[in-house]
Amino acid sequence: MTKSELIEVIARKANLTKKKAEELVNTVFDAFFLAMVRGDRIEIRGFGSWFVKHYKSYVGRNPKTGADVFVPEKKLPFFKVGKELKKRIDSTT
Repeated sequence: MTKSELIEVIARKANLTKKKAEELVNTVFDAFFLAMVRGDRIEIRGFGSWFVKHYKSYVGRNPKTGADVFVPEKKLPFFKVGKELKKRIDSTT
């Protein structure tokens, strides 16, 4: 499902205009983004949770040349599936 498909579904189910549904989706996504930038965990019970993992910098190795390569520290977002979502997905197969 794409973002535009999500907007169409919300507009249809909530009886909203596409413009209002788009504002709603953008507001939710912006809130998720800002929470992760702050390092907060986002949890939707039964669906899953998003969190940011922090990785320290390290010296890696280029497998082709064997040269040392500095890899800077980084933060990456992760999603962990909730139990109810796992169960619902598994029961449909």
